[in-house]
Amino acid sequence: MAALDGAWQEALAGEFKKEYYKRLFQQIRDEYRSREIFPPSGDVFAAMNITPLEKVKVVILGQDPYHEPGQAHGLCFSVPETTAIPPSLVNIYKELHDDLGLDIPKHGNLTKWAEQGVLLLNTVLTVRAHQAFSHRGMGWEQFTDAVIRAVNEQDRPVVYMLWGSPAQKKSEMLDNPKHLILKAPHPSPLSAYRGFFGCRHFSKCNEFLEKNGETPIDWQIT
Repeated sequence: MAALDGAWQEALAGEFKKEYYKRLFQQIRDEYRSREIFPPSGDVFAAMNITPLEKVKVVILGQDPYHEPGQAHGLCFSVPETTAIPPSLVNIYKELHDDLGLDIPKHGNLTKWAEQGVLLLNTVLTVRAHQAFSHRGMGWEQFTDAVIRAVNEQDRPVVYMLWGSPAQKKSEMLDNPKHLILKAPHPSPLSAYRGFFGCRHFSKCNEFLEKNGETPIDWQIT
């Protein structure tokens, strides 16, 4: 797996020394050697490597990577430009259009968001091909909780967009009064009509950032 560096490495150094992470690392290494695993091993930490800890303005939490070939590249909800846009991202784009009047993008690569400080973090960072949630319970959840705690400790405004009950459970560890927590149903076709559509998280996020002297996110994917 690719290494972390900078502030992320410093913040998470203690996790790498813990027994659970040593077991997790061995398991995941064996999985990559014997099975088809997504994302590519070099992209496992892409969310943190593209979005340095000191630049995080927004956190969007997913569950685990897409499990079909050519989809996962280390950023939650995102796919490479040559891959069909998944249904949940289609709904995210619909909400962006209704909320901010943005054009519906032609592709699903969200790297532009990550480069502006949007941490696109899955709570489980790897998955077996064709088997959703197959790496759940191996230890990734403990590791990504440490990632979330590291962001919680940042002494500046940060917005959390928690979509669906698994993501919303993470709010229990978020106690920084400088931060904003936004909750809505998951954007999947099964739940988007229960309140994700109309949640206006994107405009609320930018209003909060601007109010606190931060540059808003340019959400338009071109």
